[in-house]
Amino acid sequence: MNIRTSILLRVRIVFLACLCFAGLIFWRVLVIQFKEGDKWKKMAEEVTLRYMKVPATRGNIFSDNGGLLATSLPFFKMSMDPTIPSDELLKAKIDSFCYNLEKYFGGKTANEYKQQIFNYRKNRKRYLFISKKNLNYQEKKMIATWPLVKEGRLKGGVFFEKYDKRYLPFGSMAFRTIGFVNEENRGVGLEYSYNHLLAGKDGEALFQKIAGNNWRPLHDDSEVKPEQGYDIQTTIDVNLQDVAEASLRKHLKIHDADYGCVVLMEVKTGEIKAIVNLGKDAKGNYFENYNYAVGSQGLTDPGSTFKLASMMALLEETNLNIYDSIHTGNGEVRYADRIMRDAKPGGYGKLSIVDVFAKSSNVGTSKLIYNTFHKNPGKFINYLKKFHFDRPIDFQMKGEAKPYLKTPKDTSWSPVTLPWMSIGYEILVSPLHILTFYNAVANNGKMIKPMIVKKVWRADNIIEEYKTEELVERICSQETREKLLTMLEAVVERGTAQNIKTENYTIAGKTGTAQKIQNKTYTKNYYTSFCGFFPSRNPKYSCIVVIDNPKGYQQYAADVAAPVFREIADKVYAQDFEMHKELETERLKIDNNLLPGFYAGNVDDLSYLCNKLGISNHSNGFDDWVIPSFVNQAIFWKPQKISQHLIPNVIGMSLKDALHILENKGLKVKFEGKGKVLEQYPPMGTKFKKGDIIYLKMG
Repeated sequence: MNIRTSILLRVRIVFLACLCFAGLIFWRVLVIQFKEGDKWKKMAEEVTLRYMKVPATRGNIFSDNGGLLATSLPFFKMSMDPTIPSDELLKAKIDSFCYNLEKYFGGKTANEYKQQIFNYRKNRKRYLFISKKNLNYQEKKMIATWPLVKEGRLKGGVFFEKYDKRYLPFGSMAFRTIGFVNEENRGVGLEYSYNHLLAGKDGEALFQKIAGNNWRPLHDDSEVKPEQGYDIQTTIDVNLQDVAEASLRKHLKIHDADYGCVVLMEVKTGEIKAIVNLGKDAKGNYFENYNYAVGSQGLTDPGSTFKLASMMALLEETNLNIYDSIHTGNGEVRYADRIMRDAKPGGYGKLSIVDVFAKSSNVGTSKLIYNTFHKNPGKFINYLKKFHFDRPIDFQMKGEAKPYLKTPKDTSWSPVTLPWMSIGYEILVSPLHILTFYNAVANNGKMIKPMIVKKVWRADNIIEEYKTEELVERICSQETREKLLTMLEAVVERGTAQNIKTENYTIAGKTGTAQKIQNKTYTKNYYTSFCGFFPSRNPKYSCIVVIDNPKGYQQYAADVAAPVFREIADKVYAQDFEMHKELETERLKIDNNLLPGFYAGNVDDLSYLCNKLGISNHSNGFDDWVIPSFVNQAIFWKPQKISQHLIPNVIGMSLKDALHILENKGLKVKFEGKGKVLEQYPPMGTKFKKGDIIYLKMG
């Protein structure tokens, strides 16, 4: 083979090899393009492009009068696409823009900000975090006036990315009731229970991955806008919630208790106006850590508050009169292998049924129930089922505990179950369950479902409006209810809760002190409660107070839970003038033709008024605050003494004068109406401390 032939052969071999290699590449391109195209497209998108959800703005939670309990506030992060501004615009504005960045955000000098922007622009990087600082709306509005920023996103390249942050205007108040939802859509309270409505509908947008594992939105035509969540309005009254929480917290600290809860409910509607749940942390501070009023951790033996159910069953089953008597002996009675005792050493002896209840005699209650139902305990259980103690009440919040009601068919039923159940043991119910039962007695026998959410809406579109729902039309006869009402009043009039009796209004209620069980043995730790309603004969509110495991020498409900009830009731009464009876207020008899309008106040103002009207008036010139004394057709101003340590009398004064006197003493004033002061609460002569609230009714 000559050299020419050899060279041609080699060239042909190389050519064929290149042709085969090119064909292999072409074949591989075809495979990637058509056979594996979807796979590689998906991988590329996952690496650089991805459709991601755009969270919707969460709906608001409102109080009963429209005040915000929870809302989503917008915050912003500032970013920039350095490739967008023109060379002329960037040259003219960059220095002043970077100067503002240095002054407001810090972290870098103006030159360093400028260098970073030009580096991104040179390398065609289209996404630069200016600052990761969270900017509120006012800050964003201010920054929008800066050079370059005010040119807009499409011209200046600077833009703001919005995100929402949940905000509670009242801080920790009702925190557990309002609740929360975490990133895994788990949570508690209203936020979780109504998450499907509050959350709204997320949108979707195309994002591009950039340096630092960050993603920037592309804002293309495929973007789906999110739909804002629905708002919900609760029944919570912020003022009453504050009153209940302050009172409960104070008494929990006094007694170093483990936890406590309060539920305040409107009798006729079942609307919960306040619900407080406070537990103690390792440092001894109290905070809303669990919903003890509703959840399983609050499920316990209720103790003597349950005696109302026992008495209702007794009176419905028999023809007994509440003034019939029973002998409680020396305060002890044996059932099988166990002895039941009364709290009073030596017992109460002979008691009427009403006093058995008022003095909370365990022996008397158990003997009455045992004598009536021991041959057929299932009949007693059927009454309790009628009273709704065997099932949840289907509350509007998730996490409601199911009560435990033992029946004679249960293997755990024993000869001592019936008598012990009659006094509130061997049954597990939540505080809300007990309150629902008491509220039925207050509500003329009609049991209604407690409610905490009134309506759901967005803009002007109401999606759902919740009405009062009836659970039991009548839990007992009217005759039985009247007897029970007398018994509940007797508890406060002369029984275990007479320490909370007040002359301003009547309270009907029952104390409950249950011994706690550990290792199947009763301990000296107690679960204390008070449940009732007020005013007793025309009740507007029902309330339950629970304080668990109080320490110290005061461990019974009368000394622990009942005073909280009284404090809350007093403040509710003070705020609600519709509940007031006509107070016996000593008022001056005045001649309206002689002195119209106000008849107490600042002497200079009253003298000026009289002089303008041509009314003869005289003063000694030494007193600021006066009341009139009429002699013939003239007025002589008499001094009105203002005590330094007692609440003064401001009845008859203008609001201006009343505010001047009361606020200078450190009192907080709330009022309703216009004109002069007609009523005040607390009344004159009451001791006070700085920061107390006084309520005025004007007219």
